[in-house]
Amino acid sequence: MDWLYVLMPIAGVEIFWPGLIILGIGVGIIGGFFGMGGAWMVTPGLNILGFPMAFAIGTDIAHMAGKSLIATMRHGKFGNVDYKLGFIMLFGTIAGFELGAQMVMWLERMGNVEVVVRYLYLFLLTGIAWLVFADVAKKKRRERELMLSGQDEDEATGIEWHKTFHKIKIPPMVHFKEAGITCSAWLPIFVSLLTGWLAGILGIGGGLIRMPSLIYLIGCPTHVAVGTDLFEVMISGLYGAATYTFKGRTELVAAIIMLVGASIGAQVGTVATKYIKGYGIRVVFGYAVIGCAISIVLKLLAKGFPAYAPILDGTATTLILGLVFGMSAYIFIKMLKGAKAEIAAKKQTTH
Repeated sequence: MDWLYVLMPIAGVEIFWPGLIILGIGVGIIGGFFGMGGAWMVTPGLNILGFPMAFAIGTDIAHMAGKSLIATMRHGKFGNVDYKLGFIMLFGTIAGFELGAQMVMWLERMGNVEVVVRYLYLFLLTGIAWLVFADVAKKKRRERELMLSGQDEDEATGIEWHKTFHKIKIPPMVHFKEAGITCSAWLPIFVSLLTGWLAGILGIGGGLIRMPSLIYLIGCPTHVAVGTDLFEVMISGLYGAATYTFKGRTELVAAIIMLVGASIGAQVGTVATKYIKGYGIRVVFGYAVIGCAISIVLKLLAKGFPAYAPILDGTATTLILGLVFGMSAYIFIKMLKGAKAEIAAKKQTTH
């Protein structure tokens, strides 16, 4: 079965190439849907497939930049991108990204990059999963309260930390038309600095935390957060691809293999946001985060229990690829159902 493996010339490792294709197509769909590069799955996925962690980060960022460009253009047509907000956030994103990338190089020299990145991933994924489901639970609880009191349950909301941050009136104050919010320009700059720093360390383009941050800290509607985040992912991804390639940590062969599939998948994921909005996107996102966290735990256990390493590593690989496939299939089916219902509705109006 040697034909199923291809040598990566820069990293010097042989990789199961069908796994790269599955990651590319699947993460293209997921990234276009959630407004992220999907790197929170790809970086650990590439690492699980056999890439050293620094190469997994650099390669993922390179493939992510091209895919995000396609998805951003598609979201822009739907009016889901607040370009003004995206441009303001670039200042913090680029500064934070370079800081994070330099930290990865330092950790690599210290020999701690694998452990630190995996534990940081695990901590981050756990926190985000809690945030998403706490938000959904609060919204459902509020819906029940409004229903019992005879009020409109559509007025129910979940976590709204952004309202507290909007009370900070440090000039200049800026209005963002597509997002429908007014806040201090320093709020998105600070958020982007933090997410950019984590992006440089984890190779996630910032999307894993920027999309939730746009919703919970800045106050963007979910669909606008998705499109605006993809715009940010595109810019930070292009910068990140350049800086990691310069540092010799990008495997372009793998990036190209994934990009071919991701370009197709991104179109599907973007269109799906027309039919699944708001809290529907958040719930699916939360389940994906949990699955990704479990795969990282299995990889850590494999390091701690060498005797069971083949079983644990195999389970982790199966889980991450199965998660990507399952999520992609769910989004694709929802998109087809939504498109079918839209076509049926148009036919009824014409008769």
